[in-house]
Amino acid sequence: MILLYEPADAERNAGFIHELERFGDFELLLWEDWSIGGLSALAAKLSGLMVLNRTRQPGAIRFLEDHGVRLVNRAEVNRIANDKWQSFGLMTLLGVPVISTYREPQSFPCVMKPVAGHGGHGVDIIHSPTEIPAIAAPLIFQPVVEHTADVRAYVIGNQVVGAVKRSSVESFKANYTLGGDAAKYELSAAQEQDVLRIARALNSDYIGIDFLLLPDGRHVFNEIEDPVGARSFYATHDENIAELLVLYLKELEKEWPFRVKRK
Repeated sequence: MILLYEPADAERNAGFIHELERFGDFELLLWEDWSIGGLSALAAKLSGLMVLNRTRQPGAIRFLEDHGVRLVNRAEVNRIANDKWQSFGLMTLLGVPVISTYREPQSFPCVMKPVAGHGGHGVDIIHSPTEIPAIAAPLIFQPVVEHTADVRAYVIGNQVVGAVKRSSVESFKANYTLGGDAAKYELSAAQEQDVLRIARALNSDYIGIDFLLLPDGRHVFNEIEDPVGARSFYATHDENIAELLVLYLKELEKEWPFRVKRK
């Protein structure tokens, strides 16, 4: 099976790559040429193979899928997860509780996020229109929602394999990689139902689904992550999520009649 990373992300995720290789037979492929020529060469190299995609390149991944590459996750999952506006639209369509999201600020203060951002980078609370960058990547705006913590649910196929509650006393951003605290969390029945509703609608293989816990006990969904990082999972769970993922991928291999490249 091919494990596809961009070089910089592979360096940051060397530990997770090592864990995947402990439990599965992977060929690590590093790629950064997303030009048409580069994509054509990559598609020819990967055609007919099963590829665990760990990049955030929705347009490129769609190109590969259209040229016969079998992707985990599929291209549509990568597209929606890496576009916060599209993610909001999906959750709204599914009827799950979601943070109101707009293309323009509705009032101040509000939360400003890059549409294609991840890991909390570029997310800020702004207090006036003058704080919006004159030249910036596409943005979305959300009200500041009072919450006690945020939760990331890890979903493999149609199974929630764990969840992590993240909080921070120093920042409104609770991302574990930005210094937030993490603890194992048990989803309520209603939370698990909503998480799986999203995963099934996406027909995803391995994603993270983030939501906020409100002071009154309700939850409200925020983002979808593909590829999803697992540092907070390893910090809070005894299970090895790489092993769980590899077991799932081996079942996919049985269902998909294509050749799998070996080392």
